[in-house]
Amino acid sequence: MFIFGHVGITLGIFYLLSCLFSKNNFWIMVPWIAFGALLPDFIDKPLGRIILAETIGSGRIFAHTLLFGLLLGLSGYYLHSKDKSELLIIAGASFCHIFEDQIWNSPEVFFWPFLGWEFPKDTISASFIEYLMIILSRSYDLGFTDVFISEIVGMIIIVLLTGKYISEKRKIIRN
Repeated sequence: MFIFGHVGITLGIFYLLSCLFSKNNFWIMVPWIAFGALLPDFIDKPLGRIILAETIGSGRIFAHTLLFGLLLGLSGYYLHSKDKSELLIIAGASFCHIFEDQIWNSPEVFFWPFLGWEFPKDTISASFIEYLMIILSRSYDLGFTDVFISEIVGMIIIVLLTGKYISEKRKIIRN
C-alpha cells in the first residue's frame, strides 16, 4: 500500500468509528490520523532503506512491529488520561497502517524481537531512488494489483470525505 491507500483507508476507518462511537469533531483529528497512517513509513523507510541500507536493507523494520504499536498505544493511553489524545489517535492510525500492510505475513517483523533480532531483507536490492521508482511504478501500474486497488479506494475515500467537509462548512456559513 502507498500514500493514498494508507491515508484514505485509515481516514475512512476513523470516520466510521467516529460516527458510531464518538461525540468528538472528526475533522480536528484528520491531521493526526494522516500523520499516524504514514508514521511507520516515515520512520522505517529512511532508516532501513537509507541509513541502515547496507545492514538491514528493508523499509519494514522497527515501526512496523507489534512492539512499536503497543508502546505507542500505551504512551498515547497515558497522555489521553491527561486529556491529550493526539498520540492515542496517532497510535491507532499507525496500527491501521500495520494491518493495511498485512505485516502479519512477515512474522519476523511483526513479532520482532520475540522471533529473533534480525529483520528480513527486502527482495528489491537497489539504491533508495531506484527503490522508490520501482515501488511507484508497481503502485500505479494499471493492472489490478492489491496496491493499485488500495490506492484507488484511498483516493475515493479522500475525495468523499473532502466533499463531506466542504458540505458541512457550507451549511455552517449559510446558518
